[in-house]
Amino acid sequence: MNYKFILLFFTIILLNGCNQYSPNEKILVFSSEQKYKNTGFALIYSDELKKNKKISKKIDNRSLLIFHKSIKKNSFVKITNPVNQKTVIAEVISNNVKFSSFYNSVITNRIAEELLLNIDEPYIDLVLISQNSTFIAKKAKTFNEEKNVAEKMPVDGIKIDNLGLVKKNEKNKVKNEKFLYSIKIADFYHEVSAENMVKRIINETNLKNSVIKKLSRTKYRVLLGPFNDIKKLEDSFNEIKSLNFENLEILKDV
Repeated sequence: MNYKFILLFFTIILLNGCNQYSPNEKILVFSSEQKYKNTGFALIYSDELKKNKKISKKIDNRSLLIFHKSIKKNSFVKITNPVNQKTVIAEVISNNVKFSSFYNSVITNRIAEELLLNIDEPYIDLVLISQNSTFIAKKAKTFNEEKNVAEKMPVDGIKIDNLGLVKKNEKNKVKNEKFLYSIKIADFYHEVSAENMVKRIINETNLKNSVIKKLSRTKYRVLLGPFNDIKKLEDSFNEIKSLNFENLEILKDV
């Protein structure tokens, strides 16, 4: 009798331990936004773009602010120029601005200057940074201080020191590089999955230049390209976007 009572007692404890969740409690779930990253072209803001309705909102060209279509407002991102590895920390000021999906973000002239981007080929790496990290906390403080200064200064007051000959030479060096980019569709664990994706692209679009690149025994990448012309690249990007891929990337020299 005592044995049955003890068994019942432990069974109740076990069941209670498995059901310690109430509707009011928060469950921690993995958020894909926490790992968001994208490599591609940025759109450098100008009033002319706004005037021609290529973009729906204005942005302060003196600031370290960007527009993005999916990252939450007030999030921070690290933007890197893959050519020279220069980086800046910027804040997403809005995610409901209309601009071409070919661009992974809208950046300011100040960001473009600090990264020494090739204006004709503004290629960047963009990574979402967790706002809980000490790194971003320090950067956020610096950002806010610079923002306050920028708001009080005229446009001509924000200049990057010593752009000079060195930076001009770097820009010229970038311009001399051959334009060669591919669109990354997705990575797959099985080769047959990659092959099925290629078949889908052929059947559902007019694009015929999809390829499979074997990265390892368990990683197969589907690419479109390569493209040696930005117009063809943009047209193909917009067409493949119709298949509703979430995070297409543009890769250089693959």
